Amino acid sequence: MNEVLNAIEKRSSTRSYTGEPITGDELDALIRAGLQAPTATNRQELHITVANSGNPILAEIEAEKNRGFGTENPPANFYYDAPTVLFISAETAFSWSKVDAGISVENIAVAAEGLGLGSVIIGCVKNALCGDKKAYFDKALKIPEGYDFEIAIAVGHKAAEKIPHAYDADRAMSLR
Repeated sequence: MNEVLNAIEKRSSTRSYTGEPITGDELDALIRAGLQAPTATNRQELHITVANSGNPILAEIEAEKNRGFGTENPPANFYYDAPTVLFISAETAFSWSKVDAGISVENIAVAAEGLGLGSVIIGCVKNALCGDKKAYFDKALKIPEGYDFEIAIAVGHKAAEKIPHAYDADRAMSLR
């Protein structure tokens, strides 16, 4: 089977990571995969910010997320202690930014799988990053002016395997 199709088939959300950091080459490959994603009208309006585990901003985002959800002690933080979190932002005024960010994060997830890494796509921090403290988080994450956070992905070495969801052919319909 084709390597890309194999990575898509094998990939599942990883919610348990070893403490081993990803390498600079792995990070570069993930960023490249995210920024080489197709964008509407070839706008290429995406921006990626990388935060490593232990960066205080991750704890601040977690606290704001929990405040918004009314949760004090969730079972895990939003990035499941992955060593690296990539935050994807895009131009606020461009109507296709959300779609473009979704394509980008999927590229990163498939690339991570292809590199033997685990990943989990993260949307639960959207309200925290776009809420009352948006200006603060934009500055802390170096999100460009005129951009909004869209989605994030945590990446690292898998500490546990998870079986990918099954393929259900009944969810597809041909109009031939």
